[in-house]
Amino acid sequence: MNTEWIAVDWGTSHLRAWAMQGDAVLDQAQSVKGMARVDKGGFQAALFELIEGWLGTAPLEVIACGMVGARQGWVEAPYSAVPCEPTSVAPFRVPGTDPRIRAFVVPGLKQTAPPDIMRGEETQIAGFLASRQNWDGVICLPGTHTKWVQISAGEVVSFRTFMTGEMFDLLGGQSVLKHSIGEGWDDAAFAEATADAMSKPEQLAARLFGLRAADLLQGQDGGVIRARLSGYLIGAELAATRPYWLGQQLAIIGAESLSEVYAKALQQQGAFLETANSTKCTLAGLQQARNLTRQTA
Repeated sequence: MNTEWIAVDWGTSHLRAWAMQGDAVLDQAQSVKGMARVDKGGFQAALFELIEGWLGTAPLEVIACGMVGARQGWVEAPYSAVPCEPTSVAPFRVPGTDPRIRAFVVPGLKQTAPPDIMRGEETQIAGFLASRQNWDGVICLPGTHTKWVQISAGEVVSFRTFMTGEMFDLLGGQSVLKHSIGEGWDDAAFAEATADAMSKPEQLAARLFGLRAADLLQGQDGGVIRARLSGYLIGAELAATRPYWLGQQLAIIGAESLSEVYAKALQQQGAFLETANSTKCTLAGLQQARNLTRQTA
């Protein structure tokens, strides 16, 4: 296998790596050794568990994005301040690596007012824009911390982060709702809860406890409660982000199942949108970051 370089997406909970030849994927591997599960001195070892079979004697470039560049990561990569291109600065070199690799980490983006940051999403945005010249609009990147990003003239102009995914996990796993939430899903319940939260976001806290009461008093199905919980949280998010998506060209980049949930909620409000594959966007963005590295070498 003639690996030319290695692409890495290293988040908080997972590590994914691809053996690349140009923009073609030769092989891939992943583990649960995300940034939060690796000690400060263990990043190279965690990476080598996946990629050692791809290495030869000549050093290979490793281009990584995500939380691997955080203060608790392998190396703290600086932030670029918006407005700017999503990958306008060459990746930051990781010092003292094994001679078989030359590792680089893509810088994140920061916003001063209101204060906000991102790591990893900037690479997906760059990959998305690489195949869409003169694309202006808003990109939603749903996840644990969902990003809403305004794009104009190839630059990230502004963005906001919502902890909707993390709130869903916390409420479903650690609050009183953990006794009521179940498996399964109900599209009608999700749509109704989304619309309710968008029209009355100030009622969110009361609506959430109502889910527990509906279980105790009415025997509400656990899958319906799961869908309603998601609908209330996403509906409150969409109410807050209405200035971003209303009447705008809109794209969603994320895991397929979560992107579908957001797409349904937005289409219910009359929004027109497209969805993009997050892995393809990540790899295209890492390829762009690699080109920057080679230009400045």
